[in-house]
Amino acid sequence: MLLTDIKVQKAKAQDKPYKLKDGDGLFLLIHSNGGKYWRFRYFFAGKEKMLALGTYPEISLLDARDKRFAARKLLANGEDPSANKKQKKRQAEFNAGNSFQSVAKEWFETNKSKWTPEHAERLWRRLELHMMPEIGDRPISEIKSLDLLDALRKVEKRGTTETSHRLLQTIGVIFRYAVLTGRIQYNPTIDLKGALTPHRTESHPTIQAKGIPDFFVQLEKVATSGQNKLAIRLLMLTFVRQGELRQAKWEDVDFEAKEWRLPAHTTKMRDLHIVPLAKQTLAILEELKLLTGWGELLFPSQQRRRHAMMSENTINHVLRKMGYKGKLVGHGFRALAFTTLNEHGFRADVIERQLAHSERNKVRAAYNRAEYLPERRQMMQWWANHLDCIVENEDSKVVPLQQLK
Repeated sequence: MLLTDIKVQKAKAQDKPYKLKDGDGLFLLIHSNGGKYWRFRYFFAGKEKMLALGTYPEISLLDARDKRFAARKLLANGEDPSANKKQKKRQAEFNAGNSFQSVAKEWFETNKSKWTPEHAERLWRRLELHMMPEIGDRPISEIKSLDLLDALRKVEKRGTTETSHRLLQTIGVIFRYAVLTGRIQYNPTIDLKGALTPHRTESHPTIQAKGIPDFFVQLEKVATSGQNKLAIRLLMLTFVRQGELRQAKWEDVDFEAKEWRLPAHTTKMRDLHIVPLAKQTLAILEELKLLTGWGELLFPSQQRRRHAMMSENTINHVLRKMGYKGKLVGHGFRALAFTTLNEHGFRADVIERQLAHSERNKVRAAYNRAEYLPERRQMMQWWANHLDCIVENEDSKVVPLQQLK
């Protein structure tokens, strides 16, 4: 006699487990503890086998019958339902461990030591915001070019073409990692070359030399801390990257040698970078030491309960308060120094080395290990003198490059 919902529901536990049969191999096993388990008894290759179909009430009588029907269909096709279930379980576990998010995280953890903490944080945050909601849970082997394009188009529609191009570059590397680790055989990002809206790269806004005097007037007037003002002055004099400035530690500043040695793990190129210190720069550092010399960092956060170091937005926020929104950002000091030093005849190799730029010509980079420190010392002192003379409106008093040699 076939089971009914009421009979299944009212079945009570007994001293020993017992079965309620529904026919065609399906039965409900009731344990002495009251648990109710659906089972399907069948024969495969001449052997009796048992397939667990789930528990009641999570699996209803109708659900159990559907599962029995699916199992009998596999048997009719010469397949073992138990083996099929195990294979699906293994595949589900494999897919869960090889989702885009899990592979991306594995790649990220493998490579993050190569990047600055700020770069690593921005890279992962970008993936979390834009890609994980779209494809994060999907097995990486099932993601196609069109899936990626759909996700990237949504980013483009928000007006952030730069972000979409950066994302494509990052996920391309992740899929290449998946190929190398045997998760997939083909990188679908290869098919997306030229598919995104072109992004126009704009130079970081900066000021001209004639605007430097007014800049310092505004810097004195702006309502911000003395520490922030010194940070901006130091950034202009050294033209390092803002992340390098924020991570700077007092132990890296050698007042006697007149050098600031940026450790490799704090620089974009992951190489030790030496910044020769002009006398004006040393004076700023001495002033700063009175404010923050008690601690480890040159520029600790002024909200130390939340962060250890100065926020990455601090300098640009002060520049906006000074009235330079859209006209100057912290990175713009590098462009100002680059242009000025080139115009005044300093050698390109010396300038590039001081800016810690990577050598685009890889062959040349392999052989050119020169540091040019003597020339860089002269150049950095010349730059500090040049800024002083512009502020004093006495540009003619700057020592010409020829007299430095």
